[in-house]
Amino acid sequence: METNSFSVLCYIRKSRLNQQGEANLFLRITANYKRAEFSIQRKVKPEKWCSIRGRVKGSNPQSKALNHYIDELESKAYNIHSKLVLKKKPFTAETIKHKILNTESTNKTVLEVYDEHNNQIEQLLGLEYSYGAYRRHIRTRNHLADFVQKEYKIKDIFIKEVDLKFINRFNHYLKTKKIGNQNTVTKYVVNFKKIMRIAAANNWVNKDPFYHWKAKWKRVERDILTELELRSLIEQEFDVPRLEQVRDIFVFSCFTGLAYVDVKKLSSNHIVISLDGKRCVKINRSKTDSRSVVPLLPTSEEILSKYRDHPLTKKNGLLLPVISNQKTNAFLKEIAAICKIQKNLTFHLARHTFATTVTLANGVPIESVSKMLGHQSLKTTQIYAKVIDKKLMEDMEVVRGKFGLAK
Repeated sequence: METNSFSVLCYIRKSRLNQQGEANLFLRITANYKRAEFSIQRKVKPEKWCSIRGRVKGSNPQSKALNHYIDELESKAYNIHSKLVLKKKPFTAETIKHKILNTESTNKTVLEVYDEHNNQIEQLLGLEYSYGAYRRHIRTRNHLADFVQKEYKIKDIFIKEVDLKFINRFNHYLKTKKIGNQNTVTKYVVNFKKIMRIAAANNWVNKDPFYHWKAKWKRVERDILTELELRSLIEQEFDVPRLEQVRDIFVFSCFTGLAYVDVKKLSSNHIVISLDGKRCVKINRSKTDSRSVVPLLPTSEEILSKYRDHPLTKKNGLLLPVISNQKTNAFLKEIAAICKIQKNLTFHLARHTFATTVTLANGVPIESVSKMLGHQSLKTTQIYAKVIDKKLMEDMEVVRGKFGLAK
């Protein structure tokens, strides 16, 4: 946004004269090539008006008083403009007009609306939102602030000025900043989309600028542990207690499908008895707040029993001694090397393994898997079914290689 295009002009409208032959005086403000004007509630005869100077002709008291009034209005407009430029605040000709008339409208800005949204999320942490969701919106807000500062040379921008061009430029900015892959960039823009939906719902914008924008996701192949890899992981003996502890909790997730944040908060309150008398984990997922119900398999029960008297579980009143996600993933890389698993072993891979190797590959119906994973849509679970289909095709290729020459 350019801030050096600014002018103020006082003029008359000769086309509308009153019975005394007088014309109304108007003040026109032009900022960034857009105009706003208003009547200054004064009149003058056309023959007494100097259009070059924008002032009344003559030196009589009435003319001097009117010219002094016009001087004050123009001076006020220039002072308001200067303050907005110095503070690097967004403005339009309408903004300055309303400030002069003390009739400022509630023109919302992008960062103002985003800050209000983030403050509401912060107040609902642990109730409706996870800390991870809050941090993602904080990061998006900060990327937007950097983008507006770099591209428009101001600290904020009116939300009404956000259009498809702005969205595409923000998307391009995120890519050039190299903050992550295609899906990471798309997630940030989708976060911003939520803010614009709020603005549209509150009539702060005339139309949703995201109407013609479509998110571009890059298909990511989900890695899983095979049955052989999972078995070798379970049977591996470790000399270092911390590695054994991380391995056990990872395996627990492989047999329950629980995400890291849900395993970390798991307590005795989440263990219930099903109708057939078997123990189950019943928990609302932190990410989506959807209900997840998972029967505890023998391997899971053994791990819970193993850490029942662990100092961390006793201290926190939880079922498992879960350390930080960062340290867990770091130790999992050590574990992968020891077990000779040639995959990027992260905690989330355990959830994928549960969905594929442990359940779908063993004939568990996809509807049951979806309920255990706490998915809100069956389409999400079907991604894992595709992984299974691909694995079957790869296995059959091995068979084809063995029997391809047989006649």
